[in-house]
Amino acid sequence: MSSKSINAKIEFIIEMIDNIEEITKRHNGIVKTLGDFEGQMAVLMGLSQIGETLKKFDDDLVDKYDLRDDRDGAYYTRNYIVHDYEGVDLGFIESILRDYLPELKEKISNIKYV
Repeated sequence: MSSKSINAKIEFIIEMIDNIEEITKRHNGIVKTLGDFEGQMAVLMGLSQIGETLKKFDDDLVDKYDLRDDRDGAYYTRNYIVHDYEGVDLGFIESILRDYLPELKEKISNIKYV
């Protein structure tokens, strides 16, 4: 995977996290976002895109930046959303937004790939 491709994926993930943060601000918080059908759908799509993109990171990059659990968890979440849309536990999604996304954003932002 070329550094240009990796950097584009990193930028895309950061953009998706920024978009999710903006969506939650517009809805006055995570709970209100997930309670609104448009907010909920937008957040679920963003999380799905993050999971799909992280899955494309090769093992060397994942190991170098200690992203294996992040990659696997994000892809699990993507599959959970995509394949069980009607049964998605919004409490689980809320905890991802509160506890996981800020940490992932920091980790991804610190990747220096030339």
